[in-house]
Amino acid sequence: MFHKNVQPFPENFLWGSASAAYQIEGAWDQDGKGPSVWDIYTKQEGTTYKNTNGDIAVDHYNRMEEDVKLMVEMGLKAYRFSISWSRIFPTGKGKINETGLDFYDRLIDLLIENKIEPIITIYHWDLPQALMDEYGGWESREIIEDFNQYCVTLFKRYGDRVKYWVTLNEQNIFIGLGYRSGIHPPGVKDLKRMHQANHIAFLANAKAIQSFRKYVKNGSIGPSFAYGPVYPIDSHPENILAYENAEEMNNHWYMDVYAWGEYPQTTMRYLEKQGIAPVIEDGDMTLLKAGKPDFMGVNYYQTATVASNPLDGIGEGVMNTSGKKGTSSDSGVPGMFRTITNPNLETTNWDWVIDPVGLRVGMRRINNRYQLPVLISENGLGEFDKLEEGDQINDDYRIDYINHHLVEIQKAISDGVEIIGYCTWSFTDLLSWLNGYQKRYGFVYIDRDEDGPKELRRLKKKSYYWYSDVISSNGNSLHKREGE
Repeated sequence: MFHKNVQPFPENFLWGSASAAYQIEGAWDQDGKGPSVWDIYTKQEGTTYKNTNGDIAVDHYNRMEEDVKLMVEMGLKAYRFSISWSRIFPTGKGKINETGLDFYDRLIDLLIENKIEPIITIYHWDLPQALMDEYGGWESREIIEDFNQYCVTLFKRYGDRVKYWVTLNEQNIFIGLGYRSGIHPPGVKDLKRMHQANHIAFLANAKAIQSFRKYVKNGSIGPSFAYGPVYPIDSHPENILAYENAEEMNNHWYMDVYAWGEYPQTTMRYLEKQGIAPVIEDGDMTLLKAGKPDFMGVNYYQTATVASNPLDGIGEGVMNTSGKKGTSSDSGVPGMFRTITNPNLETTNWDWVIDPVGLRVGMRRINNRYQLPVLISENGLGEFDKLEEGDQINDDYRIDYINHHLVEIQKAISDGVEIIGYCTWSFTDLLSWLNGYQKRYGFVYIDRDEDGPKELRRLKKKSYYWYSDVISSNGNSLHKREGE
């Protein structure tokens, strides 16, 4: 669809940015905080780039006021941040750490005081280690109630001030990398355990949304899904079937459960034949249907292009965690689909496809299938930023990347998609889970690297000033591509 004139961004559009507690806060054992699985996992030799961890990260916990001041100067309209579960419940349950609650009270109040909408992510991967030790974390149904009690504590404490809430961040990623690839905690490669843990995470998500209705009035809640819309490599019928398989297995498998409380049947039948389908108990599907979200949160970075994959075809591939372009490999599910290079698209140094139009495609698909508003909870570019003379960081490539995605978002709005807001990843540079500090995403440069925190100076990049202009003009300053 081509538009003669695109629709303006809504006046109340949430121009935002985002972060995650483990990646920015540091203070890993300060003020009563208990250890998370990431505090333990990253200290195992070889799990991360140059053995980096979040013990200090970018020290946001102790520099929160300084970071919010930078948000205010930019003119940010929304800030999405996660709460550290083990900062509130050091052992995952039981006794509450009041100091932890106080920290987020101060952050929320400071944001609201400066007219920045706080968006809380309840869970962004930092499971309390105590729950992993006690019953295996997401592999046990015990976590449903423990997670619910954690959520209710937050709803009661912050629900009077916070309107937007994200339950689970990228369930497909933390479950997939934790139990299929084995490169995130708990470092397991077992598809049966993966699908069971995934089912339990769905139940925990639904239970939390059910509780939200009781405790937070006039609020909105939903999960954030790492959405990679799928394309077929060409029009060959076998490749179209592969596309259908991949779209259902990678995307509908999650969003159908979030929106409708139902599992797609083709994928379920496939898992049953493989003997790896989740065990569904009485009452599970009723609970899933009770967890309908108010919006679909979307973390968008790239699309996937697929082709047919025989029964003896390729399986798990290699992920690029070094930033050395071309070191990743294709992956697939034998008998279902395999990924393949899209000749029409460029990639980042981490081999992530750059596809702004794919974001528009994805928003259209969500709108048509689920009729839910969309909150774009993450989108951004990780790159090797260079600190130049005079503390200059000229990240024109990031400006270009975000600009093109915002142009496509505006087109999606013009197509009729309701989009609540857009949060870049990320506001400041931060610890990239497996990639250390070299992979930078922020508008604000943090002067630290894998060798140490240095002085942790905050420096505004060129993109900082550019995004400030975009916000103040409500998107009118966006540069269109030539010919648009």
